[in-house]
Amino acid sequence: MDNLLSIVTFIPLIAAAILAVFLRGEDEAAQRNAKWVAMFATTVTFLVSIGIYTGFDPADTGFQMVEEGDWLLGLKYKMGVDGISVLFVLLTTFIMPLTILASWNVTDRVKEYMIAFLILETLMLGVFMALDLVLFYLFFEAGLIPMFLIIGIWGGANRIYASFKFFLYTFLGSVLMLVAMVAMFADAGTTDITQLMTHEFASDSFSVLGIHIVGGMQTLMFIAFFASFAVKMPMWPVHTWLPDAHVQAPTAGSVVLAAILLKMGGYGFLRFSLPMFPVGSEVLTPLILWMSAIAIVYTSLVALVQEDMKKLIAYSSVAHMGFVTMGIFAANQQGVDGAIFQMLSHGFISAALFLCVGVIYDRMHTREIDAYGGLVNRMPAYALVFMLFTMANVGLPGTSGFVGEFLTLMGIFQVNTWVAAVATTGVIFSACYALWLYRRVVFGDLIKESLKTISDITPRERLIFAPLIVMTLLLGVYPSLITDIIGPSTAALVDNYDSALAAAKSATQVATH
Repeated sequence: MDNLLSIVTFIPLIAAAILAVFLRGEDEAAQRNAKWVAMFATTVTFLVSIGIYTGFDPADTGFQMVEEGDWLLGLKYKMGVDGISVLFVLLTTFIMPLTILASWNVTDRVKEYMIAFLILETLMLGVFMALDLVLFYLFFEAGLIPMFLIIGIWGGANRIYASFKFFLYTFLGSVLMLVAMVAMFADAGTTDITQLMTHEFASDSFSVLGIHIVGGMQTLMFIAFFASFAVKMPMWPVHTWLPDAHVQAPTAGSVVLAAILLKMGGYGFLRFSLPMFPVGSEVLTPLILWMSAIAIVYTSLVALVQEDMKKLIAYSSVAHMGFVTMGIFAANQQGVDGAIFQMLSHGFISAALFLCVGVIYDRMHTREIDAYGGLVNRMPAYALVFMLFTMANVGLPGTSGFVGEFLTLMGIFQVNTWVAAVATTGVIFSACYALWLYRRVVFGDLIKESLKTISDITPRERLIFAPLIVMTLLLGVYPSLITDIIGPSTAALVDNYDSALAAAKSATQVATH
């Protein structure tokens, strides 16, 4: 099918326009119609996106299904997928119908709520498919707006503070990236990402105000992109917006934030930092590896003392993203494979954990851990589902969480054994905070009067969890579903990175002689 990528990207936006123009009123029928239109649009988007998966050839390491045309003021509209991006497209289209289904109890401004999520889906898909710098930047930045509104309008008591903190952190990080993009265009004369990936940016060292810049322009551009992607991940120490955003966001907002939005940072490192600025990447790799290791240990310890379930899981997400950045900048096959696998796996597991919190929050309207205890007595099915995803989050063999962490640690061990040793302690800490949470919420006697009438998960909630359970277990026992698709593209990325570094070093040696 021609223009399949554009069709998948813009189906949700068309549905949002239909809701905005044709749906009137706030009565029960209008609310129900808004939910069904959003559900239908996201489901169709997922079904059509399967066509991208079936038409994708993993052996081809280039971009496939490329669509190109003239756009605004001489800019190009260019979309395409490779082995690194195609699975993020599928993750996005897979998660979105579940978030709509999880929002079925929303009663406040339902039409606007559904429009925000539909627009957000289009913008997230655009990030993973854009092959033009300007197009990528527009999708990347515009995604802030619907998420800002979702937190700020439908969030908790402190939602205004959390939404502005989320917006300002992520927006300010991206300003530097825009400056770097302008410099890239000035140097290469194009905004085409495929051409920029093969363009050699200057890596000659120089001094500015007495500061010696090793790696020259590449290092400066790398830092500019790093500022944006590190906040988006988020990496320590620019992670503080995430717990606040998660705690205040509605359940569906937390699901999208954890499952998809955080992955844009890792995707950016793979798409821009490693292939375009290999010298800059190598210069700063030791710093990034240690930042990642510190993030894993520090945020795991912080998670241990949390009293709010969402905050605990949010800090857990920061720790897991530490494994991702370590794997990416290990810059070897196992590390990069592990990082991508970890991002996809975390998409399913973190989404499920936030949904688990949402289930009991809908019933009790509190996320305080101390408000619960003994839920297994009233909610055995919920206890089983929560246990599965807790174990997956810890990295139990047989779940997708194990494969990502194992591959990442294999990759980093080849590069820096001390970083690998520190990061491995994070696996132990994750077991501590995850099992501590589970024990306090689910086990024990049912003492609290308010919990004695709590009901188990409904058929709708079972329907939401079922596909997440299937994917978590399937990828745990059959990881080649992912590695077979990403393998050739990551191998090409690592080979190109190594050859670019070798060429830069030989050029430097020639210049010095």
